[in-house]
Amino acid sequence: MGHCGHGGHGDHVAQFRRLFWVNLVLAVPVVAFSPMFAMILGYSVPGWATLIAPVIGTVMYVWGGSPFLTGAVSEIKARKPGMMLLIALGITVAFLASWGATLGLLHHELEFWWELALLVVIMLLGHWIEMRSLAQTTSALDSLAALLPDEAERVEGETAVTVSPAELRVDDLVIVRPGGSVPADGMIVDGRAAMDESMITGESHPATRSEGDAVTAGTVATDSGLRVRVTAIGDDTTLAGINRLVADAQNSSSRAQRIADRAAGWLFWFALAAAVITAIVWMLVGDPDAAVMRTITVLVIACPHALGLAIPLVVSIATERAARGGVLVKDRLALETMRQVDAVLFDKTGTLTKGEPVVTGVAPVGDVDEHALLALAAAAEADSEHPLAKAIVAAASDRGLSLAPATGFSSSPAVGVTATVAGHEIRVGGPRLLEETGQPEIGAADAWRAEGAIILHVVRDGIMIGGLKLADEIRPESRDALAALHRLGVEVVMITGDAAAVAGRLLANSVSTVCSRACAPKIRPRRWPSCSTKARLSRWSATVSTMPPPSRKPMLVSLSGRAPMWQSRRQG
Repeated sequence: MGHCGHGGHGDHVAQFRRLFWVNLVLAVPVVAFSPMFAMILGYSVPGWATLIAPVIGTVMYVWGGSPFLTGAVSEIKARKPGMMLLIALGITVAFLASWGATLGLLHHELEFWWELALLVVIMLLGHWIEMRSLAQTTSALDSLAALLPDEAERVEGETAVTVSPAELRVDDLVIVRPGGSVPADGMIVDGRAAMDESMITGESHPATRSEGDAVTAGTVATDSGLRVRVTAIGDDTTLAGINRLVADAQNSSSRAQRIADRAAGWLFWFALAAAVITAIVWMLVGDPDAAVMRTITVLVIACPHALGLAIPLVVSIATERAARGGVLVKDRLALETMRQVDAVLFDKTGTLTKGEPVVTGVAPVGDVDEHALLALAAAAEADSEHPLAKAIVAAASDRGLSLAPATGFSSSPAVGVTATVAGHEIRVGGPRLLEETGQPEIGAADAWRAEGAIILHVVRDGIMIGGLKLADEIRPESRDALAALHRLGVEVVMITGDAAAVAGRLLANSVSTVCSRACAPKIRPRRWPSCSTKARLSRWSATVSTMPPPSRKPMLVSLSGRAPMWQSRRQG
């Protein structure tokens, strides 16, 4: 439930957890030595213990009830009565009435120490559960902050000075070392590198960026150094925008919570009206003592015990069950509307796929076998930080291949790597490598390219000896999940920033619709196209491939426009 001042959910979890357990312990003697509770159960409180409930009950009211009292003040200032004000009303009336009864100023039946204790404990439990649910996605914000490097190298004259990214200003010139992260949004003024932008775009394939291209804070220059002119800092950066989206998602409330908050506001006024009416009626019948007693009782029982506990409990259970299933709920209102869903949109990278390149094919040429080819390529790539190099080394390790030591390693952006392995010059790279060496492509290149795979060729002493096929591998459980959705009559849409060939390859894997465009999150639409042929778009540019029943051929629809909004990736 949306309460004033409930920012910083991680801190609130610890606060309400501590308050709940301490007050639960304090509640035991308060309830046990409460005269009214003792009378209900048929035992008496010893004379020496008559002040235990009042003293500890006061501590519980002041300390345990402090979150509700401060929240009530905020709601009064905002002129929006809600759950906090209603709780504060209940515990305050119970506290004052209990002291009145303890001091003999009011009827002994108005002693509510046990009710006050239980009320505080129950409400603390409900709010602890709620804060724990809200804090489950806090790690997403921490992950975003971790993308930025701890230090940046700013060029000042002829020297590079190490500074904090927070000290950078627009138009500063910074150096990004090979394997280093970009400290701020900017434009490349010198250099060329394969940029790992997966943390921003969600796509595992590195993108080549050179002079004049924009780069985003948090992306990694995998194979070469860059000089970048800072163009945005602070709240104007892409990461800051994604951070705001995640924070908004954390602060979202479900329809049930909004109804509960609205109901609490109405219940507050209803409780006051009922108390006034009760007092007037009993005064008119000539029983002022009964008027006081029943008016106080109305105000105490108006506190929503069930409402304050049930809604957070239900939301927490639903969110935690979804989290155990690998589903991060970015908007709790969406959780309630899931029963009406007839189409599901999946981000491709890291959701339907593993999110990292793997070697899926090895094609040797001549007298070299697959193991020897992969071992030579892995040995040459061993010193590289490029994601594709790591995939090749991992593939060799998975097959138990021993790698010969490599010397003379060098890397050339957009070309590949060169190293000396077992006395031979081994080069691994893409099309530019073939242009430099004058070697032809391997025979399997066309078939691999049609599947949208990355193709790397291996050249030994200037002679082609084979090629490697790398792709973002589909998760084995994806097909089962998509098939289950189809059986439920739910249409499946895949969102990808990959090339059309990659989208076409995944189209055959039980995906009903593919929205394909190489794009950053800032141009991904907030309103996605419907799955019908009458696709509705909100100023969006995309290619939509619709997969009809097997008896009909796929239909390709091209739509143009421009998208003003963007979303964070894989948050639902």
